[in-house]
Amino acid sequence: MNRDLVAFQLVRFLESRGVEKVFGLCGHTVIGLLDAFRESERIEYISVRHEQIAAHAADGYSRGKNKGVPGVLMTHLGPGLTNATTGVAEAGLNSIPMVVIAGDVPSSYYGRHPHQEVNMHGDATQFEIYKPFVKRAWRVDRPELLPEIMDKAFRLAVTGRPGPVLVSIPMDIFSMELDVKFFQRRYDNMPELPKPGMDISDAERIARMLGEAKNPILYPGGGVISSGASRALTELAEHLTVPVLYSLMGKGSISDDHPMAVGMTGFWGTEFNNSMAMKADVMMAVGTRLSEADCSSWYRDETFNIPPTKLVHIDINQEEIGRNYKTEIGAICDARKALEAILDAARRIYPDGVKRPGLAESISESKSAYRASLVEAQISGQFPMRPERILADLREALPKDGYVVADVGWNKNGVGQQFPIYEAGTFVAPGGLCTMGYGPSAALGVKVACPDKKVVALIGDGGMGTNVSPLATAAEKNIAVVWVVMNNCAFGTIAGLEYQHYEHHFGTLFTREGEPYSPDFAAIARAYGIEGEKVESAEDFKPALERALASNKPYLIDVSMENAPVVTAGCWNINDIYVKRGGSKPGRVWE
Repeated sequence: MNRDLVAFQLVRFLESRGVEKVFGLCGHTVIGLLDAFRESERIEYISVRHEQIAAHAADGYSRGKNKGVPGVLMTHLGPGLTNATTGVAEAGLNSIPMVVIAGDVPSSYYGRHPHQEVNMHGDATQFEIYKPFVKRAWRVDRPELLPEIMDKAFRLAVTGRPGPVLVSIPMDIFSMELDVKFFQRRYDNMPELPKPGMDISDAERIARMLGEAKNPILYPGGGVISSGASRALTELAEHLTVPVLYSLMGKGSISDDHPMAVGMTGFWGTEFNNSMAMKADVMMAVGTRLSEADCSSWYRDETFNIPPTKLVHIDINQEEIGRNYKTEIGAICDARKALEAILDAARRIYPDGVKRPGLAESISESKSAYRASLVEAQISGQFPMRPERILADLREALPKDGYVVADVGWNKNGVGQQFPIYEAGTFVAPGGLCTMGYGPSAALGVKVACPDKKVVALIGDGGMGTNVSPLATAAEKNIAVVWVVMNNCAFGTIAGLEYQHYEHHFGTLFTREGEPYSPDFAAIARAYGIEGEKVESAEDFKPALERALASNKPYLIDVSMENAPVVTAGCWNINDIYVKRGGSKPGRVWE
């Protein structure tokens, strides 16, 4: 009988699944596993200083790979597991595949409340904390069950709607010996898993609806990018001459310089984008859950009017079909397979394509007018800088295939609205949970996944201030992320909302003795051992950015920015909810 420690066999299993990087943080429950990672020649263990960082980095790594590769996160029990919850939940809401391996209390101590166990309502049940936002949470009760559970975990994370899974392993199991046959049975248990497609009749029906419509639109979400469907989407738009609007997570599914690319809808959509969406007679939404932000809180006469617009909704998750809008045709399909089938059908039915004279010119004129409205701010020499100029200078300095990793605020909403993205997957942002502090850490994972690409993290000072220790990991591993801190001494978006409705900024501005206050993030970067530069004028920003990108080293640029709102014609229902004391507001009825 050939036996070995479970920890070493688990690492060999991860190697057999093609795992190359594991993000994590130590703790007494996972020291046995760290011992095994130390011996691996194929897996690099990347240590961070906080478990939320590890979760966001694993998320960014999976997005950077963009091939259905799950990020892998290792964490300790108790506070380690709870620290990681926000990052794992963000991944879950954004359909990012992830495998979380967590140390747990010793199995012999179940019911005795050992050190750091969370047991207010159950013994040895820490894994249940994750149930609301992972696809499955397992606790391993016997060592011989671990190979089967890990096999299931890796398969489940990437099938159907992708997402995170949790495997909670009592620490004593890592140190047990187990016959190697149990793991060996699972090494090559990787069956081909065909994704659900669309039958010919449905594809032809949808193609005809788009072809015969007067004002059709295509509406991709993040599922189009993750499934590799961008090419099929673009070719369908070209063949049938259909405009493409998109959700925040769908930005990049078609190049923003394409004649049929219109832009983002919803809260931060432009007037033209939202009006085009409202006028559609047929809308085909693919790989999107039609979320509140993208749909202006689902109010009529703001972004979508469904009905009379006829909605075709294609998604891998059946629960999204018909959730928020009346649906004419629903299809539970992989986005790529669906778009390829519809494209094939469109080419058969309309061999010469469908022409819509004047449409491309109308889109071009609208985009040109919108760009013209930004020029004054984009070239402004004022300091603190206009956020529009920060984005414009970045777009000029960053290669077309460079990655922009956003946080929340101007650096996400403004990028979604006005920053051109040319290649699918190169815009990475928190969507479902909108976690402040996502960007600094996710950028680490993106750069580790794409070492030959330029990666810039756009971060507000609020987001950067939540946790600066990604800088330590970057210094230790020489992860060449460029962080741009858009510093307005505020939680800017919330400060703007508060002032709009209550005419004060209580609790949203950073002040010291009555003056705006912010730490010197460039000095903090230098203290961590990486390059840090504080920009002192608008003219200095772009040269600093070019130096940072050329350095191929981790680099932080701290730039003062005006706390200006993202100008938008979109709608958010919270603006109908806030009421100032002594005032009143008629509000609107949500239908």
